Amino acid sequence: MSEKSSNTKRVFAATGILAAITGAFVVHYFNPTTAKFFPVCPLYAMTGIACPGCGLTRGFHALFHGDILDALHFNALLPVYTFIFGYIFLSMFLVAARGRGLSFKAFPPFALWGLLIVSIIFTIVRNLPFYPFNLLAI
Repeated sequence: MSEKSSNTKRVFAATGILAAITGAFVVHYFNPTTAKFFPVCPLYAMTGIACPGCGLTRGFHALFHGDILDALHFNALLPVYTFIFGYIFLSMFLVAARGRGLSFKAFPPFALWGLLIVSIIFTIVRNLPFYPFNLLAI
């Protein structure tokens, strides 16, 4: 039974890797500012409030093309998201390759709480309508 479960995990991990690579290719190839098929943030569309994830698609597009300053302009938390996505991608790759991934014990609860608090503060600050905070707006 555990062998079948391990094979199932590997297949799901390989599928996740394929989906991530496909998504990265689409974001690299198509410019999110001009392509109309990328989804719009529902919170921003309904309220005009930029969430902590607003600008990530455009930011990753700029990052994939080597424009780091533009990428950071779209979302200043892009380095944090890049680390998290990279860690998850590497873990999925290791699950597909050897049957077990990276330990998520590397992220203690205080780090996750810290990320939540930083995300909330970033959301508030990037939505303030005056200088210099309006530079963080999307």
